[in-house]
Amino acid sequence: MKNIAVIGAGMAGLSCSQALQQAGYLVTVFEKSRGPSGRVSTRLGEGWQCDHGAQYFTVSQQPFVTQVQKWLQAGVVAEWQGRIYEANETGLRAKLSEKQRYVGVPRNTRPARQMAQSLTVELEQTVQQITFAEGKWRVHSKEHGAYPQVFDKVVLAIPAPQAQALLGFNLEMQALAASVNMRGCWALMGRYTHTLDLPFDGLFVNAGPLSWVARDSSKPGRLPEGSAVKEVWVLHASAEWSEANIERAPEEVALALLAAFQALGGEAPMEHSVHRWRYADCANYLHQGFAWDAAQQLGMCGDWLNGGKVEGAWMSGYQLAQAMIKTCEPCY
Repeated sequence: MKNIAVIGAGMAGLSCSQALQQAGYLVTVFEKSRGPSGRVSTRLGEGWQCDHGAQYFTVSQQPFVTQVQKWLQAGVVAEWQGRIYEANETGLRAKLSEKQRYVGVPRNTRPARQMAQSLTVELEQTVQQITFAEGKWRVHSKEHGAYPQVFDKVVLAIPAPQAQALLGFNLEMQALAASVNMRGCWALMGRYTHTLDLPFDGLFVNAGPLSWVARDSSKPGRLPEGSAVKEVWVLHASAEWSEANIERAPEEVALALLAAFQALGGEAPMEHSVHRWRYADCANYLHQGFAWDAAQQLGMCGDWLNGGKVEGAWMSGYQLAQAMIKTCEPCY
């Protein structure tokens, strides 16, 4: 059976790993964080939680439709029927969508963690180098050095700049990763002891520092009973504002974002936390789906290769796995 190393346990890496394992491969996933899920992430605190990464996902392509139906049946995903509005120069207006919005239950990390349960995932392994010699791959991490097992194939399921740093031996793939401009995002999580009297649960903002505001506690299954925290709100800064302020002190960022929220009718929270996503989205997403070098048995997947969003990430990993399965010798 062929051994495959997948670098990155976000939605793309887990999707790819799951499909490859189901096809009979031995898959080892390397993840630098303490848990899987990547940017589909949730911050946990005492008596509260908040999805501070991807906020929800929609569904359109059949393979992902099938996956989401399985998640719904397992109870790890539910529809979010929040009131979604858009703010522009003339005020607020309801933002209508024919697509349903889904979230993980009880938090957005749940679907990724369910996928990871059946996989071998090496956590807190920051991969600094991958080397190829005599037809085999070796993975080297900051924390543990060279991984003892060698691999037949490697998949990079990480943000483009991180992939670029590992690809000095493959100039074509390195150039592909370098062609994408990934941008940061500041996120603020505010906790309240009362319900805010606002007409929306999610708000797209088209001007100023903010791009998105959401009543995270309006999502299904969020806050535990008896918690002193009654509501949690997440504020996402726009990509342009985040990039211009990417090295700014977190508390300075918090003041600016909370002032913008108050201008929309919000209030200062009882407590807040701030998180900086260094690679949140792309100014110029690619639409090729994935990348695969059959000569080196090296692949790349991720939302940056497939138009963005959670579905784009999942489909990128799934499509790469299908291409690998079709072009390889029998796995058994």
